[in-house]
Amino acid sequence: MIGATPVHVLVHNSGTSWGEAFETHEGWAKTFELNVFGTFRLTRALLNNLKAASTPNDPGRIIIIGSIAGIQPQKYPTFSYDASKAALHHLARKLADEFASKRALDITVNVVAPGYVPTKMSNQLSKYGESQDDIVKSSVPLRRAGRPSDVAGACAFLASDAASWITGIVLPVDGGFLAKL
Repeated sequence: MIGATPVHVLVHNSGTSWGEAFETHEGWAKTFELNVFGTFRLTRALLNNLKAASTPNDPGRIIIIGSIAGIQPQKYPTFSYDASKAALHHLARKLADEFASKRALDITVNVVAPGYVPTKMSNQLSKYGESQDDIVKSSVPLRRAGRPSDVAGACAFLASDAASWITGIVLPVDGGFLAKL
């Protein structure tokens, strides 16, 4: 890889949401453009850089921040967000298969799927009449909201040697939300 600056770990941590009634579709293009197409384009643009840093024993890592909303749809009218996160999860599995079996690349691709973590974006859920405490009490068995360090810890694990033989997974980091289903 002459000229490619090695990149060992790529974390896709951008996202946007859109909440709107079923009858409208205003936010779909914006949501998919950033959440799905942006992830695909950046992965493609940095593929040579990832190859330059990868070996069979220490593969490059692509970590995509998804959402448990891509596994279990939310009760809110967040159609485009939930669908875009499900698409991201599937894209990660597709890329994991492509890189491992078809291209024989030493690059893993995995997803961290957070549950409710208070952020500027998740604070928008309050417009549907529930506070952070209501959301946590009704849906999180561990009885607390997620913290950025919870998500960062999952990313650190997937970027570590301990995860060098893990690819194509969606790792829920949700305080037990999905365990209730």
